[in-house]
Amino acid sequence: MKKLAVVAFGGNALLRGDQVGTIDDQEKNARETCERLLLLINRGYNVVLTHGNGPQVGNILLANSAGNQIHGLPEMPLDICVAYSQGFIGYVLEQQLRNVLREHELDRDIITIITQVLVDKDDKALRIRPNPLDPITQRKLLIKWLLKRALYSKKIQEEGDGGKLLLRQSHW
Repeated sequence: MKKLAVVAFGGNALLRGDQVGTIDDQEKNARETCERLLLLINRGYNVVLTHGNGPQVGNILLANSAGNQIHGLPEMPLDICVAYSQGFIGYVLEQQLRNVLREHELDRDIITIITQVLVDKDDKALRIRPNPLDPITQRKLLIKWLLKRALYSKKIQEEGDGGKLLLRQSHW
């Protein structure tokens, strides 16, 4: 059985404060992260990579709001926006990790998993929403608001044990 390392990094690791948030920025940042993972991989570790998504969800929510205001498109609920960001981030990380592994002639299986979190719908922290301001200020407030929603929810729990089951049944 191989050793297992769980590596966590925040959404700001993909989208840094001095960057606009282009896909090129985020792919470059993901690649740098994946290059650093080689240290663990070359030492015989299997790696579980987990990530935050604050800036990405903030951008998705702003895009939803703009689409609604400009084109009348329906806004998506927060859980859908979070899943959207998980899929997007997982895709970018998986793509860049595959590229790095291929360049170093390493062969590893890679999988991206989308997770769910249950949040108490009656939690008062969910009722506070920032007023719309200029896009930059609104983005900063929205990210803080999202963090409050996640951090101060009374009943947050993981839905299902798919990830744990996958780890337990693997042949590492």
